[in-house]
Amino acid sequence: MVHLLTAGDKQANKRWLAVFSACRGSLCDIERLEVTASSRHYVDRLFDPDPQKVLQGVIDMKNAVIGNNKQKANLIVLGAVPRLLYLLQQETSSTELKTECAVVLGSLAMGTENNVKSLLDCHIIPALLQGLLSPDLKFIEACLRCLRTIFTSPVTPEELLYTDATVIPHLMALLSRSRYTQEYICQIFSHCCKGPDHQTILFNHGAVQNIAHLLTSVSYKVRMQALKCFSVLAFENPQVSMTLVNVLVDGELLPQIFVKMLQRDKPIEMQLTSAKCLTYMCRAGAIRTDDNCIVLKTLPCLVRMCSKERLLEERVEGAETLAYLIEPDVELQRIASITDHLIAMLADYFKYPSSVSAITDIKRLDHDLKHAHELRQAAFKLYASLGANDEDIRKKIIETENMMDRIVTGLSESSVKVRLAAVRCLHSLSRSVQQLRTSFQDHAVWKPLMKVLQNAPDEILVVASSMLCNLLLEFSPSKEPILESGAVELLCGLTQSENPALRVNGIWALMNMAFQAEQKIKADILRSLSTEQLFRLLSDSDLNVLMKTLGLLRNLLSTRPHIDKIMSTHGKQIMQAVTLILEGEHNIEVKEQTLCILANIADGTTAKELIMTNDDILQKIKYYMGHSHVKLQLAAMFCISNLIWNEEEGSQERQDKLRDMGIVDILHKLSQSPDSNLCDKAKTALQQYLA
Repeated sequence: MVHLLTAGDKQANKRWLAVFSACRGSLCDIERLEVTASSRHYVDRLFDPDPQKVLQGVIDMKNAVIGNNKQKANLIVLGAVPRLLYLLQQETSSTELKTECAVVLGSLAMGTENNVKSLLDCHIIPALLQGLLSPDLKFIEACLRCLRTIFTSPVTPEELLYTDATVIPHLMALLSRSRYTQEYICQIFSHCCKGPDHQTILFNHGAVQNIAHLLTSVSYKVRMQALKCFSVLAFENPQVSMTLVNVLVDGELLPQIFVKMLQRDKPIEMQLTSAKCLTYMCRAGAIRTDDNCIVLKTLPCLVRMCSKERLLEERVEGAETLAYLIEPDVELQRIASITDHLIAMLADYFKYPSSVSAITDIKRLDHDLKHAHELRQAAFKLYASLGANDEDIRKKIIETENMMDRIVTGLSESSVKVRLAAVRCLHSLSRSVQQLRTSFQDHAVWKPLMKVLQNAPDEILVVASSMLCNLLLEFSPSKEPILESGAVELLCGLTQSENPALRVNGIWALMNMAFQAEQKIKADILRSLSTEQLFRLLSDSDLNVLMKTLGLLRNLLSTRPHIDKIMSTHGKQIMQAVTLILEGEHNIEVKEQTLCILANIADGTTAKELIMTNDDILQKIKYYMGHSHVKLQLAAMFCISNLIWNEEEGSQERQDKLRDMGIVDILHKLSQSPDSNLCDKAKTALQQYLA
């Protein structure tokens, strides 16, 4: 319980009510605490009319709160923060008093996250930023130190640094004042640079030029914070990365400085951060993947960070950075896979927490538990990158001790990040035809995957549904049990998602499911999807969704009995959709796929009459036979060939009608085409008329 002063001192009571009112927003976040008389005494001294006593009171408060979270919380509850901020901003306060106030506020911020929330509620950031305008360096440093502590807290919104457009340029100007201003400002920048907007603001205000020379500072802390700044500035940012490549510091290019910082004699923190800088620059296209600084320096350094000798935190960071480096490049994947037995080394990531046999190991167990999820997540990510393209690497991964069991277990982890990484790993391995037929079937991977798909965040659903596309390929033995487990309804549901990636994956999986499928499966797909939804997908703004929907239609309309059956029930709607696409502003690939659907319809026994009785469609086929793009001419040729084929009933009537439209004349022209494929198809079609 919080105890106020006794009613004996009315004036004091008024003061306490005022400070409680000023700090009311903070009280809900602070635990109930026994506020001692000494705590009240510290705050009471802040109101003394004697400036010297106030200063001494602040100094005593500073000494009292160091390392004492309970005392910090007591003082916040009792309203110390508004009074300290008042003193810090008063023109009549001495510089020494202002500095001590900033120090105490910084100490309070080093307590719990609730402490930081309370300071933010009292609008500490604008007061400290205002303090940076002071000519006194010690006061500036104290304000920056406090700002650094607040901005590095996870509860502080980064946007607070960018609210006032004058703040960033002023901080840039303060960088030259002292090694402390350099350290604190770089640390603030690296923590508050989240995404391209922040990168652009810092870049446009000269962050690269102002921070680069700090990499040669005599202070290790300054060098490290500058290095961290560059890592966040370069992440997924081609503009910054391209600039960094050409920056000279004391006659050396930045990449050369980063490589020196990778050396084994440098602190691990420095090696890791410089490896991140080079990795991000490489991924942004500023450094080639076959550059020696990547192949011979960065990659081996990151592999070293994965070894047992490193701390668990370092192993996590090393594996995740390496996964990001090699993700798009097959050659780097191959090099990494044979470096220091990396694939086997990663298996050790799953052995935490280790078993504890004695009470003395409890601290180690706590440490292992804290990082166990992060280790598994990092290992799954790196395995996913390693196995992204190479069949031999995938085989080595799957043959690693209990690997498939570990991945399957990872699909049901409590941690969303671990589940996501496990799905990514499986998705990477599912690109192997051999593994789909063996390991994936042996471990019935489809079962936990279907469970994941029932209820998961979008980021997991996107990867899991991508993997399901692979499991539904025609040669996958998992295809049948997945169909029996209600996959059609699930996938049709995904096609209605607001997330375009989920719509693509849903329709893609249905397309794979429909390939060479039985009539019943095709009917189930059409029934569950509905004609209305099919039309919505065919008019989707996402090109990938449109292409996969056309691919689904093409697979549904294959095998003559299936074509005739589907067109007898959905022919009118499908022909309408085909017409709309051929008339619309679509690219060559979309038009080609649509003409191929028409060619399939033309292969039906009864379905072809839907084309022959539709003069609008016939005219469009004729138009595309004379198109300037060979792909569209060939697709239109397939339609004509299927319509005029001699061995089919009614071919003579169809040939006559198409001759009257001038199709034969076009075929004669195409038989002279310089494209050998188109020429051959035209000659074959003409032979049907001569037979």
